Amino acid sequence: MVGGAKVKMRPVGATARVGRLGRPVISTRTGGALEIVTGVSEPGFNPLDLLYSSLAACLALSARIAASHMGLLDRFEGVAVDVSGEKSPEEPYRIVRFDIKIEIAGDFDAATRAALAHAAEDICTVSNTLKGEAEFVLSVAG
Repeated sequence: MVGGAKVKMRPVGATARVGRLGRPVISTRTGGALEIVTGVSEPGFNPLDLLYSSLAACLALSARIAASHMGLLDRFEGVAVDVSGEKSPEEPYRIVRFDIKIEIAGDFDAATRAALAHAAEDICTVSNTLKGEAEFVLSVAG
């Protein structure tokens, strides 16, 4: 238990499948599925969009959690999080900077909005993971 509250666990993880032809399809342990786009002008999600989306969604949810923890949920009207970034121009390719814009709607002054945003960043599992040094354990099957 964290802070006296029960933490509900759900199955997590994803599988990506792609054949010799066609687009990759990802699926979650809970049954969600999404086709991945591969063309630069195709609408939809590519792997980097999913990375940015994961961070944006986590920060948005975490901002609401932060408002609740800070006793401000009654004044919290909503949040919009926009995430983009910069990809390295050389190998190994990676995101070298995340640009994050958080807009918090509600009856808050600038200092409270900043406190909510920073608390959301501290709460967010995705931001904490991206800042850390997660271990990669790779197994290969035939």
